[in-house]
Amino acid sequence: MGSFKRLRDTIIVVLLLSVPFFFLRASIRSPQDMNPVVSALSRIGAPLEYVAAAVARTVSDHVSKYVYLVDVKQDNNRLAYENARLTARVRELEQAQADNRRLRRLLGLRDTIPHEMVSALVVGKDTTEFFRVAHVTLDSPHASIRPDMPVIALDGAVGTVQRVAGERVDVQLTIDSGFGVDVVVERTGARGFVRGEGDRSRYLVRVEWAERRDEVDVGDVLVTSGVGCRFPKGIPVARVKSVEKKKFGVYQTLVAEPTVDFSRLEEVLIILTDAKDCDTGAAGGRRGKNKGGG
Repeated sequence: MGSFKRLRDTIIVVLLLSVPFFFLRASIRSPQDMNPVVSALSRIGAPLEYVAAAVARTVSDHVSKYVYLVDVKQDNNRLAYENARLTARVRELEQAQADNRRLRRLLGLRDTIPHEMVSALVVGKDTTEFFRVAHVTLDSPHASIRPDMPVIALDGAVGTVQRVAGERVDVQLTIDSGFGVDVVVERTGARGFVRGEGDRSRYLVRVEWAERRDEVDVGDVLVTSGVGCRFPKGIPVARVKSVEKKKFGVYQTLVAEPTVDFSRLEEVLIILTDAKDCDTGAAGGRRGKNKGGG
């Protein structure tokens, strides 16, 4: 039984190998050289050969497309990764360029103010019912920093030093109710005195002692007058947001918005002034107008 199976398998293999060879030999012979049997087999095998070729082409096309799609997917994944990497790199370079421009402007600001200054980084802000304070850390320790020294940024006045503890400095912001500084309207020279509102819900200051007859419009910039003993002259403090002139009274009511965006404040400069402290507290009142807060 085993020998019969082997014989059968051998015959099948021989036939499978012989038939393609026979068809190939028949296809290369001229019709005149083929006997009737070969001719008949050739006619029978032609459709089969055509179908086999068509199936082979179809399979080949599908395999080629699959391989192509696999390659395309790999290329797309690689390109997507490369694009994400380059996009992140561009963002890093843009941020570095923006930081570089900001630091250059800070250096330029140093050159415009005839006082020694110390740079610091903002590390946090406190907003309580009574105080608006920014915490900064010094780039390098400096023993000359004392309370009430002015603190500025690129866009204007930030506030004054409240307390010093090693490399950490607490800054009382211009919007704090205890802050005050003598100012003038940059456009007209009208005088006033800026105090923080101390409102936790908004960043605003009020302008006291602005005479009703003085010309002040919405959008006017208020700058430090230099009167007093702390802030140099010409530092932007706030921009007028609303003007109310009553029919009676000596003074007009002004509300202004700080020129510094405290929500985005990153670097500050502390001006090392040698002047005496000014009276800008809540009790300053009219005296603050006369004496000035610098």
